[in-house]
Amino acid sequence: MEPITMEQINQWEQTYRQNEKQTLMRHALYYHPLDTCVNVQENMTKNQNHFSVEIKTLKASNQQTSGRCWIFAGCNLLREEIAKHLNLSEFELSQNYIAFYDKLEKINTFCELAVEMKDFDINDRTYEWLVKTGIQDGGQWDMFVYLVEKYGIVPKDTMPETYQSSNTAAMNTLLNTRLRRFAQEVRNLSVLGKQDEIVSLKMQVMQELYGFLCTCFGVPPKSFSFAYADKDGDVHHLNETTPLQFYHEQIFDGLKSYISIIHAPTKDKPFHERFQVKYLNYAGSDPIHYLNLPMEELKQAVIRQLKKGKLVWFGSDCNKYNDKKAGFWDDRSFDYISAFSIDFSIDKESALDMRDSAMNHAMILSGVDLIDDVPIKWKVENSWGDQTGYGGYFVTSDSWFEQFVYQCVIDKQHLTNSQLKYLQKDAKLLEPWDPMGTLAN
Repeated sequence: MEPITMEQINQWEQTYRQNEKQTLMRHALYYHPLDTCVNVQENMTKNQNHFSVEIKTLKASNQQTSGRCWIFAGCNLLREEIAKHLNLSEFELSQNYIAFYDKLEKINTFCELAVEMKDFDINDRTYEWLVKTGIQDGGQWDMFVYLVEKYGIVPKDTMPETYQSSNTAAMNTLLNTRLRRFAQEVRNLSVLGKQDEIVSLKMQVMQELYGFLCTCFGVPPKSFSFAYADKDGDVHHLNETTPLQFYHEQIFDGLKSYISIIHAPTKDKPFHERFQVKYLNYAGSDPIHYLNLPMEELKQAVIRQLKKGKLVWFGSDCNKYNDKKAGFWDDRSFDYISAFSIDFSIDKESALDMRDSAMNHAMILSGVDLIDDVPIKWKVENSWGDQTGYGGYFVTSDSWFEQFVYQCVIDKQHLTNSQLKYLQKDAKLLEPWDPMGTLAN
């Protein structure tokens, strides 16, 4: 490898100092955030908060300083059905309740995998992925469905947020340290031939960390009563019920008919094939499956569902081309090329393969603006509170949607007959570090 020489640096500096535009940009960036210096005004005005197809939804929720977007998006989807049923103008489900059991299931899954991989080489890539990733806040739609089908749901007042549920970093650090120590203890017992002690050690750790979760999140209710006022001001009382009873009574259609479609235009993922990510699901749950579709087919399925008045849970890369204050994601509204005379663009396939982009945030699609049946922009219900965007709602340009949306959850009734046939294909197994699994990290 060739080192940098001082002669090269001197030449680069001389060339740079002759560039007046870069001098002006340097002055501007001294006091201002980079993104605010590259806005394209004529494109920003196109991100108006009006849509030809729009589902009216409740007040935006707030995940605070946590990575529970997928839980908030799932709860936001379910609460609309409950609000219609009970005639409510305000309502939230307890995201904390779902997050508690997500953490408990992830702890168990980590322990099971640590035992399963106890004799792996310490530098094995899969084992390294396990201990390095640990357990995080992220998750997938199918994980959300598994949790509500197993544990039910409760109103937010029944198990409200705690500081730890809303600010998870310190808690996650302690959890992962304890789990990594468990993984090392399992390896030590295996070397000593004390296989019978591993099971009791796992149960000890599960007991410890269940208590830790209760201390951080609160103890999940086994039953509850629910009083509420409807839109007309009439007060109603729901008698003692269980979380599972509440779920089945309020969510009439259930969630089993929903499937995940993705757009991953990489050579290892042919369109119209099914995929699953190794180790992405909880221990004992069904594997998580994706159907990879061309972007136009994915968008048409989403539009069909929105036109039927049904929200769409989706996963995207929220870090690219966003303005939280103004409330939009739009690649056309940021001109980095003119500002720096550098082409920063990268196509979607390369961005996935080179790990420049991947799913990192789940939200809800609640509308689309169509001109001659062609989508121009999309309405998004976010979970960053009502002080961002349009009261917590955002707009995405269609070009941003095509580049940075990777997954949408669709009821099977909105798929074509050909797409339904693709669901019968065997799924190809992807490695746990595949970009399609990043939302669960």
